[in-house]
Amino acid sequence: MTTRPIAGLSALADAYALFIIDQWGVLHDGAKAYPGAPAALKALKALGKQVVILSNSGKRPHTSYTRMGQLGFDRSMYDEVVTSGGQLYDALLRRETSPYAGLGEKVFVFPWDDDRDLLAGLPYGEVKDLDDADWILCSGADRERLEAYEADLKRARARDLPLLVANPDFVTVRPDGSLQMCPGAIARAYEELGGTAFWHGKPTPGIYAMCRALGGDGPAIGIGDSLHHDIQGAAGAGMASLLITQGIHKDELGRQPAPDAIVTLAEQYRVPAPDFAMEGFRW
Repeated sequence: MTTRPIAGLSALADAYALFIIDQWGVLHDGAKAYPGAPAALKALKALGKQVVILSNSGKRPHTSYTRMGQLGFDRSMYDEVVTSGGQLYDALLRRETSPYAGLGEKVFVFPWDDDRDLLAGLPYGEVKDLDDADWILCSGADRERLEAYEADLKRARARDLPLLVANPDFVTVRPDGSLQMCPGAIARAYEELGGTAFWHGKPTPGIYAMCRALGGDGPAIGIGDSLHHDIQGAAGAGMASLLITQGIHKDELGRQPAPDAIVTLAEQYRVPAPDFAMEGFRW
């Protein structure tokens, strides 16, 4: 499979009705919008396109609505936000299927900060000692280094605690362009120890079904900067995909990478090559 480089979204606008767009590393860096990103969203909506922002944020969607507004993305520029944290919250609220139906009441949290919105209104109490926990909520990675979690993960594995990961990303792009470890790296390390992790968000098919329910059944394309999460997720959902090359993979690809280089990198990650690629999210 080959990847077609494009200069901007205008090259694809006529082909797709639903645009499922990553947030961090595509629209903004957490501190400011990328040049051209708000204008590109405006142009899509002006053409009557359905635009769903799909984020592997471990927080519920209302947090993303607030952040997007603060960074200059008016609500008129997109239709809805779907987050991996919101997907997990809904599952914990419904408790209809495994593993959610069988979870105990005591949860140990790997957080980013003091925010516990993912537990608000739910019948779970946070414990500070891992030995008291029935399960683990992995919603953040505030210890910065994976080695700092090793002892806790081994203790959890010894008790076979289920780990529910709210943010499946392995890394994210900081405002200075460097990469920061994310909760997905913790969950992957737990699985490597033989532990059981339950994943939410991209690239799992459930999160794309949520987007489809909001955006209709017309031709769709998934846009993001992660081969593992955005490109593999879109392909698994039967959608076209567009890779933003100057996000997570910028150091691996360099500026204006050749299509063959993108295909080769996708092969290294063992994911389908993206259908399209462009440097930054612009019209």
